[in-house]
Amino acid sequence: MHAVRGIDLRVEPGEVVAFLGPNGAGKTTTVDMVLGLSDPTSGVVQVMCHDPREAVRRGEIAAVMQTGGLLKDLTVGETVRMMRSLFRGARDVDEVLQRAGIADIADRRVGRCSGGQQQRLRFALALLPDPRLLVLDEPTTGMDVEGRRDFWSAIRADARQGRTVLFATHYLDEADAYADRVVVVSRGQVVADGSAAAVKNLASGRVVSATLPGADDAALAGLPGVERVEVRGDRVIVRAADSDAVARFLLERTAAHDLEITSSGLEDAFIALTADHGPTVEPPTQRPQTPRSPA
Repeated sequence: MHAVRGIDLRVEPGEVVAFLGPNGAGKTTTVDMVLGLSDPTSGVVQVMCHDPREAVRRGEIAAVMQTGGLLKDLTVGETVRMMRSLFRGARDVDEVLQRAGIADIADRRVGRCSGGQQQRLRFALALLPDPRLLVLDEPTTGMDVEGRRDFWSAIRADARQGRTVLFATHYLDEADAYADRVVVVSRGQVVADGSAAAVKNLASGRVVSATLPGADDAALAGLPGVERVEVRGDRVIVRAADSDAVARFLLERTAAHDLEITSSGLEDAFIALTADHGPTVEPPTQRPQTPRSPA
């Protein structure tokens, strides 16, 4: 059994790439190899034309992991100062604290920080060597809505200055909103690779939603081309290949109102691409297959 089977990615400098897949798809294994935490049984992994461990030693790559790595008895500022001493030519402590949005809690003990604040601290630590490639594993876990927005604003600002970002997340709205490129893996292989819009186009059909108290979901499910019907309170949501037929039925045969028709979202494409019984889909954007560093 192979955790990863022939993943071949070329990531350009300054790209923000979302790396998506269900549990067991091979995301963590791939990230571990990029960070030099494990070695491939075959093939080559390079970061900036170096072996991953050498890239880490040079400060070319840094990571924000989901858990671990923090001493709860130190303050936020002490933690950053301690880690800064390990790097030659590291960025200023106040600068990375400000960049991570935690300058105002520099004197707070890590153990008294919320989960989102601790994740921001990991972000500050990752910025110390001023890496060219930043790898994020579920970076906004524990953050509130405002914290997530501020975090991604900082990431996008860094990307505009040339920093490359590869992130894994279960928040598909983040991938849709902030990634230049979305890579979906399933069963150890890449099944889609392109812009969020291109990946969403791989999901067939549209979504028809309307306000309809007491909706007869069985009648809707029986319409030709209907794939799924959900009832959420007074709102009925229908996924169908023929959205016009569903809309006509709702407007002519029921008391439905406030009807909306939307394209499939990234979540729909993700489910379609990673279903165990689903076919492997060719990437919407063909990229050169020549082995190259991730940035």
